[in-house]
Amino acid sequence: MKVKYKVGSLFAGVGGICQGFKDAKCDIVWANELDKRACETYQINHKSTNLLQGDINNIDINECQPIDILTAGFPCQPFSQAGHRKGFDDDRGQVFYRVIDFLNQLKPKAFLLENVRNLATHSDGESFDKVKEAIVGAGYSFIPFVLKSNDHCDIPQARERLYIVGFLGESDFSYNLPVKVNYLDLGVNYKSSKFSIPKKSTKKVKNIRDFLDENFIHPSDYYEKTDNHIHVKVANVINTGCKDSVYQYRRHYVRRNKSNVCPTLTANMGGGGHNVPIIYDGARIRRLNPKECFNLQGFPSDFILPNISRGQLYKQAGNSVVIPVIEQIAKEMIKVF
Repeated sequence: MKVKYKVGSLFAGVGGICQGFKDAKCDIVWANELDKRACETYQINHKSTNLLQGDINNIDINECQPIDILTAGFPCQPFSQAGHRKGFDDDRGQVFYRVIDFLNQLKPKAFLLENVRNLATHSDGESFDKVKEAIVGAGYSFIPFVLKSNDHCDIPQARERLYIVGFLGESDFSYNLPVKVNYLDLGVNYKSSKFSIPKKSTKKVKNIRDFLDENFIHPSDYYEKTDNHIHVKVANVINTGCKDSVYQYRRHYVRRNKSNVCPTLTANMGGGGHNVPIIYDGARIRRLNPKECFNLQGFPSDFILPNISRGQLYKQAGNSVVIPVIEQIAKEMIKVF
């Protein structure tokens, strides 16, 4: 019988990273999340996990069960192009050092960090230099890499994220290969005979319609009124023969994603922000519903959405991860043990 590696998850959200590691046959023993609504969604879908609800700074690390792997999708807003980009000058950026506290005290065999690609270049690389210094100071060697989700699984969402995988000590690493993130030299030299960055998928990306909730009867407010400025702009670019297209409302204009791939889902899409996914469902123009957004992150079909506001559900979906990509990374990490 194969060993089930134990995982602890920080900034767990609704459990996207946890689900990816579950699918890789790991045991999620505890998780932490601050947002009450996200905790509500997490608890009804991950009942066997000890959920530590509240501020990460208030957790007694010594009371956390020992783990093999620590995961953390720490707040991306301080580094995101969509945010104010204050980096480590933002209180949310500072919580990264709390993640380092967990590494220092629990000493898991490995970790996975997830954030926006912009972390790699924020403040002319100064932010990433701080990340490197903290990780190495905790006794870990690591490799950063960027994956675009639809290159590595069959889900049609163009979500590009920075992943940092690290292992305790340097036994599995020899430093002779410069690592670049999309041609950006991060000053990290790494080579491992065991860990491999997931290769591009040979699977054909599925059609956007495979992820639509065809049985859901949409209330009228999902549809754009014919005199609404969004409807008018979409109607001007829509080709009614292209039912598989996804349209983006970008504040002042609408464009069609000719690749038929959904743009990156964002936490603010339910509030009329940029990258709001819009489709033509064969009859009318409407926004994706929350369940469809969760589908496009790779959540299982039986994932339960609680009876909370639509805006909260959009936020939760947008804050999550593409689960099959996490599963692939998890499987590669386990090979090193």
